[in-house]
Amino acid sequence: MATDVVSRLAAVLLAAEGLGVLGLAAWEIAALAAGDTGSLSSAIALLVLTALGGVAILAFAVAVWRGLSWGRSGGIVTQLLILAVALGAATGAYAAPTTAVALAVPALVVLALLVLAVRRAAPARERPSADG
Repeated sequence: MATDVVSRLAAVLLAAEGLGVLGLAAWEIAALAAGDTGSLSSAIALLVLTALGGVAILAFAVAVWRGLSWGRSGGIVTQLLILAVALGAATGAYAAPTTAVALAVPALVVLALLVLAVRRAAPARERPSADG
């Protein structure tokens, strides 16, 4: 199935996010190797979940590139989760507004692209005839 420029751009940005999450997993491995963890079992669990999340985002990117609807759906959910994390970064006792903006802006861009991709991929609806 052929995809358009909007879908391709969304897929590339999703792939960048997936690689970023895998980079975070690499950072967690370095922290684990340096012994910079409070709980070994919690650190390993977080590492596994982070790596799985990165792989899932990359799978969504491939699916969006191929024009598959499940990739767009997963990508939209991912962006909503990133926006929730950004909101958490912007509020609370340890608020970091710069981090919140750095998370929210790309998520909003990718979310908009994915919604546009969904609209473009929707089957052409039959228009009602003039005689009803």
